[in-house]
Amino acid sequence: MTTEQEVIHSRIWEEQAEADNPFAAAACYCSGFDVYGDLLGKAGWIEYLYLLFRQEPPAAAEARLLEGLAVAIANPGPRDHSVRAAMCAGVGGSSSASALMAALAVGAGQLGGAREVRLAMEGWDQCGEDLDAWCNYLLHPPCNERIDVWPEREHPPGFDPNGVSCPTPVRQTLDYLMQHSPGGSLKWLREQRPVLEEKTGMPLAMTGVAAAALADLGFTAPQGEMLYLLLRLPGAAAHALEQGEYGFRRYPFFPKGLDVTNDPGPYTAN
Repeated sequence: MTTEQEVIHSRIWEEQAEADNPFAAAACYCSGFDVYGDLLGKAGWIEYLYLLFRQEPPAAAEARLLEGLAVAIANPGPRDHSVRAAMCAGVGGSSSASALMAALAVGAGQLGGAREVRLAMEGWDQCGEDLDAWCNYLLHPPCNERIDVWPEREHPPGFDPNGVSCPTPVRQTLDYLMQHSPGGSLKWLREQRPVLEEKTGMPLAMTGVAAAALADLGFTAPQGEMLYLLLRLPGAAAHALEQGEYGFRRYPFFPKGLDVTNDPGPYTAN
């Protein structure tokens, strides 16, 4: 009598068990590459990250582009809502996991978050380098299929509804990434940025640059959404730790408290 062996199905990962322990791996393979016998010490973090998501090693230009994007978005800074959420967790004494989960939750949405990157990448899938198609996509977006999960988008994805002009870091990132991109999305975006900003009435945002870079790298929109969440966590983690050391008395926001303009006064029971 034989028992059927359970198999974990994955295109990404394969393991060979230790002879004396079926629950411990003797060898691990990522898309056919021996992680600890071959990749360790030879592949960089960005190359391994690309391999995990794409199941193939990156070319030199692809690795350079992804590394540039990772540096550009690693720390959005305290002005970013997701970083500030992590800072609040840190200054409040929450656990490290709580700080990262706060950053992920706040940074997942359609206003400067990972969902906005996904929507912009869907635009690249639908519009390519067709300017008229892009203008229609940005100004007349398709309806969300799952309105119970995501509300209707309130602004063109990849552009800042609160911005005045395109920030210097966004322009610097676009210029640098375009020079190292194996694709044409970033180059086209740089050329058409003034037209797109005029049509939308909004400046290009970092989410728009990230979406174009991820499209040039061949990632799908869901993969781009996940990578954007992941690559922005280092800054959130660092700022959460820093605020935990400083304590609430040195928290940089609202040091004098909040002024409630329509304060109803103390609660009184009927």
